[in-house]
Amino acid sequence: MNEQKPLKQITYSCYYNQTREGEQFVPEHVFSYQIAGTLTMSDGDKQYTFHEDCFRLTRRNSLIKFTKQPPANGEYKNISVYLDQQTLRSFGMEYGYTSEKHLQTPPVMLLHAHPLLKSYIDSLQPYDALMHGNNEVLLSLKVKEAIAIVLQTNPALKDILFDLTEPGKIDLEAFMNRNFHFNVPLDRFAYLTGRSLSTFKRDFEKTFNATPGKWLQHRRLQEAHYRIKEKGEAPSDVYIDVGFEDLSHFSFAFKKMYGLAPSKI
Repeated sequence: MNEQKPLKQITYSCYYNQTREGEQFVPEHVFSYQIAGTLTMSDGDKQYTFHEDCFRLTRRNSLIKFTKQPPANGEYKNISVYLDQQTLRSFGMEYGYTSEKHLQTPPVMLLHAHPLLKSYIDSLQPYDALMHGNNEVLLSLKVKEAIAIVLQTNPALKDILFDLTEPGKIDLEAFMNRNFHFNVPLDRFAYLTGRSLSTFKRDFEKTFNATPGKWLQHRRLQEAHYRIKEKGEAPSDVYIDVGFEDLSHFSFAFKKMYGLAPSKI
């Protein structure tokens, strides 16, 4: 059983069983607090683990895979506040915040605990009523409060939160070889590489001599074959990790490419 109560810009998650979420494109900065259980996140290169009482910031425009693990005989609980670009832009103009440099940091960062952060999270506990009725004004104030407290306790995050620029054009080949296993729409890949969808498709075919769809499937199957044959992993543990949504579709495509079902390798 799992339950997620949407609070619009603030979400409270509660899970009774381990959930393997696959992947997610993170369009906005997210300030989160781990109430109970463990969250494991991966950007494809590195894994990040957050336990109970951990604060974190996930950067916008990130590709992340994650697994939620409840504690023994308990529930996984997490609360997240979405620091959207419109609110950040308005906040920056009102209080004079701007980004002075572009910082290269991991997509998710552990924030040091601070009494102000904890008191803010505690103040959200009675806000279950926000799920009902029109509470946009109250939600907006709580998001602005989160921004102010995150900046107060972590001043260095100013250059991250107020960097409102869109992704610039980057090396397509390096990006795709690093992120092919994320199962997101092509327009997301295009956006993250600083291209329109049409330019992305055109540049892709020039770079890889194949359409994005064909190349992605081929590359994902190659990775799956390597992990099953060389590392002894089970197909059921591999197919989501390499970018497939459905085990039967994965098995069909795998057999078509290699002549054997993945379970026979």
